[in-house]
Amino acid sequence: MADANPVDHPAITGIPLVLGGNVFGWTIDRDRSFAVLDAFFEAGGRMIDTAEGYSNWVPGNKGGESEAIIGEWMESRGVRSEMRIGTKTGQGGPPGALRPEAVGPALEGSLERLRTDYVDLYYAHRDDPTTPLDEAVDAFGTAFRSGQARELGASNYTAERLAAALETADRLGTQPFTVLQPLYNLVARSSFEGPLQDLCVARGIAALPYYGLASGFLSGKYRSADDWAGSDRARGLDQAAADGGWETLAALREVADDLGATPAQVALAWLNTRRAIAAPLASATSPEQVADLARSARMKLDESVSARLNARL
Repeated sequence: MADANPVDHPAITGIPLVLGGNVFGWTIDRDRSFAVLDAFFEAGGRMIDTAEGYSNWVPGNKGGESEAIIGEWMESRGVRSEMRIGTKTGQGGPPGALRPEAVGPALEGSLERLRTDYVDLYYAHRDDPTTPLDEAVDAFGTAFRSGQARELGASNYTAERLAAALETADRLGTQPFTVLQPLYNLVARSSFEGPLQDLCVARGIAALPYYGLASGFLSGKYRSADDWAGSDRARGLDQAAADGGWETLAALREVADDLGATPAQVALAWLNTRRAIAAPLASATSPEQVADLARSARMKLDESVSARLNARL
């Protein structure tokens, strides 16, 4: 049986797909990023995910490059009011990242780079166990009350810590996290399915999973690890393969062939059948890839197809 109760969420307008902004300023430059963003908008996409830290792992970058590209694109196209932008603070979970004195300035920096006075969704990128939950929850509540963050999210939280954060918000009478961004795809299921997914369902939290294509592994373009040797995504692809990826990919290709679709389309469409999922997140480096992703957002998998995939996982 399919999970069969995806979540309607106000942040998801247009097609049920979130465009990942981690590639902007990393694997594609400003002009290519603009081409991808234009294609996404034209395909009906309206939500983009980014973070203050993207892409500080690139030599010569300091972080904020992705936000700056998105901000310039929105301003040049005059589309801010039509877009839903989610960004994050606390990449890597450094001590103190979620303290009020850190969150406020971080949000201001993101707003400046994005050329806007609000974000539609503001995430804690990683849990910060060194900051008391009262302080962290109130810091995000303050961002919400100011109008600078219209909704709050948690990324990479465990069920236990998310539950504790929600209980803290209830006790303080402040805005709780209402969105979760977990790692979740056909080859990475264990950290979301179970208590975390159940908590999202119970509390009405919308999940927007990242790495929907497992760093591109589920696109089906790779036939062996030699195909990605030395690439920027090698680490994530190695992990996907280690998680039983080749067996899963074989099943995915079989289903995709039967449906006349691509593996990427089916992998993302599968996510849209799962409990608590509002939309998957996937990145693209070309307009052609955007078109492929957009088709997945319009694809409806029936229960028999979902059952075939689940049975092989």
